[in-house]
Amino acid sequence: MFAGHFGLAAIVKAKNPDIPLWTLMAGSQLLDIAFVPLLLTGSESIETVGDGGYGAGIFSIDYSHSFVSSIIISLIVGLIASRFLGKKQAFVIGSVVFSHWILDVIVHRPDLSILPGNLGRLPQIGFGLWQWPVASMLLELLIVVIGGMMYYRSMKKDINKQSKKLGLFTSGLVSVLLILALISDFMAR
Repeated sequence: MFAGHFGLAAIVKAKNPDIPLWTLMAGSQLLDIAFVPLLLTGSESIETVGDGGYGAGIFSIDYSHSFVSSIIISLIVGLIASRFLGKKQAFVIGSVVFSHWILDVIVHRPDLSILPGNLGRLPQIGFGLWQWPVASMLLELLIVVIGGMMYYRSMKKDINKQSKKLGLFTSGLVSVLLILALISDFMAR
């Protein structure tokens, strides 16, 4: 679920116009951003199962995507955001960061740890919606479409005509990029 994270950020942006879009988009992917250096250093990994493609990976992401790590990263981001944007906006941004873990629980196989490094070898979490690619794609498409529509409507309310044109262009561009991200997810199948 790559596009779905961005779609949720667009939904949140529609309801929080005072928060910069880039912070929500980056926040929605922050756990994956943290994953990349851990993957490159061999601390985390992906194992492809089946024919590969959309949702065909079993992830060893015990540091970047554990429940506790997700909470810690969300709190750190919230604290940093509070220095620049205020408490309400910081809470929203921190929540968007944590929303990544919640959406991943829905789609991932049971490969999400509770504690960093899978300390204590507790059972891992994941409902496994990726095992049903059509259902997973429909959920992700729903999030992307709702995000695009809500973001478009929020930009349409702008009073200044010049800003309105830019806002409509931006919302259209964001919607197209979300759809392209979703298509690229599916084409990897």
